[in-house]
Amino acid sequence: MRNFSQNHEWLSINTATVRKSRGVDLPLPHIIEACVERGIGAISPWRDQVVAAGLSVISKMVKSHGLKLSGYCRGGMFPAADAAGIQASDLDNRKAVDEACELSAQCLVLVVGGLPGALAGQAAHKNIELSRHQVHDGIAKLLEYAKSCGMPLAIEPLHPMYAADRSCVNTLEQALDICDALDPSKTGALGVAVDVYHVWWDPKLESQIVRTGKNRLLAFHVCDWLTPTTDLLNDRGMMGDGVIDIPKIRGWVEAQGFNGYSEVEIFSAAHWWQKDHAEVLDTCIARHQQSV
Repeated sequence: MRNFSQNHEWLSINTATVRKSRGVDLPLPHIIEACVERGIGAISPWRDQVVAAGLSVISKMVKSHGLKLSGYCRGGMFPAADAAGIQASDLDNRKAVDEACELSAQCLVLVVGGLPGALAGQAAHKNIELSRHQVHDGIAKLLEYAKSCGMPLAIEPLHPMYAADRSCVNTLEQALDICDALDPSKTGALGVAVDVYHVWWDPKLESQIVRTGKNRLLAFHVCDWLTPTTDLLNDRGMMGDGVIDIPKIRGWVEAQGFNGYSEVEIFSAAHWWQKDHAEVLDTCIARHQQSV
């Protein structure tokens, strides 16, 4: 296992981690400059932040600073209540692939979606199996386009608490079943993003990471699970502040040959987003050395 204690060469910042500074939205160009100032060599930006700043602006910044993108957040949200919704999802996901290519991201992360309408507060139906079929079909269509562009797709299984509104793929096993069905040769075009926040609890986690293998381990995300958790979405912890044995999971991942970035992704409305972004980034560097 790699030794992270001496530097932060393999630290990546998911830009949601410093989406706000002292409770105020922080523009993506400011986030990028703050990362560069600290010698952070990789980021994973969110599409809405890129759109707000301008794709061409961010692309130029990334290239001029020599930054890497450990991933691009995000594609997915495949299920829909009707054919028009499916078509809109397909088009938006192709656009996400194009953006990821422009930014030379290592992968496009997929949060696949749950019951259509649930995220807005009113699910169109209760048939989660239908949603899972739509996810399978949506990824199949997107994969062909992504292959033609050379952009790997990383399915990110989300904790079961998000099954209704954000992702009906909730275990690494489910994500890998999709990979086996759509890319049986393990070409690297389709794989997974392992986020410890979502999968740490899974009794099959170690065996499924072994099943994943090197070619399908496209991204590794870290943060911590707090007790108590006061908000299902926006109360993630800084590494070392919660109950996840992050080094153990990283050991399992690296045993399969993963040698990429550990991407810090923290949504924290009441705590970290209320602090100055400089303090947050400095803490990420320290905790990456101590607790990852």
